[in-house]
Amino acid sequence: MSAAPTPSVADPLAQSFVAFAVEAGVLRFGEFKTKAGRLSPYFFNAGLFDDGAKLGKLAGFYAERLIASGLQFDMIFGPAYKGITLAAAVSMELARRGHNRPFAYNRKEAKDHGEGGTLVGAPVKGRVLIIDDVISAGTSVRESIQMIEAAGATPCGVSIALDRQEKAAEGGVDSPLSAVQQVQERYGLPVVAVAGLADLLAFLEGAPELAAHRPAVLAYRERYGV
Repeated sequence: MSAAPTPSVADPLAQSFVAFAVEAGVLRFGEFKTKAGRLSPYFFNAGLFDDGAKLGKLAGFYAERLIASGLQFDMIFGPAYKGITLAAAVSMELARRGHNRPFAYNRKEAKDHGEGGTLVGAPVKGRVLIIDDVISAGTSVRESIQMIEAAGATPCGVSIALDRQEKAAEGGVDSPLSAVQQVQERYGLPVVAVAGLADLLAFLEGAPELAAHRPAVLAYRERYGV
């Protein structure tokens, strides 16, 4: 299956999303240590889309990108924990736009009473879209694929908010591929991102109040970008 193209730097949807993330305080600038141990000049924390208005607007960006991508899927799967609210919110927004899709998510620990099991929501079947905030090490995607296939369904793609477009790190060694590219290569799944690092740099170029951060972000891309 071919990979979905990364949105271009001139993409209005991506630019609107970056502006929204900055305004919401979800996308911040400074010095932040990543899981890979790198010092990043920006940090994206989707957990800060923490009220109804922000979550609803975020879901709108996902829905618009997914509809435009043409990716065909029967249902949405949200890996615990951040994927749970994303799956519910995006499912609601897609329905509002005439694309009603069921959703499901997993528990971190299996429930031993009531309905039991680790999966909650609609039956996992057909072509399943995995939805998350970002892809860091690909662990969440791998675990989601295993759960979806164990249920007898077929993973058909991944949707994320931000593609950092930087080299993945494995055992302290930089990979020539990004985490997103690794998912595309290993599992043959398209990854549909609302925006990427290139979009962030384009946004900073047109935002005088944030222009001071652009050299650091640009240097980071030159060092770790793909």
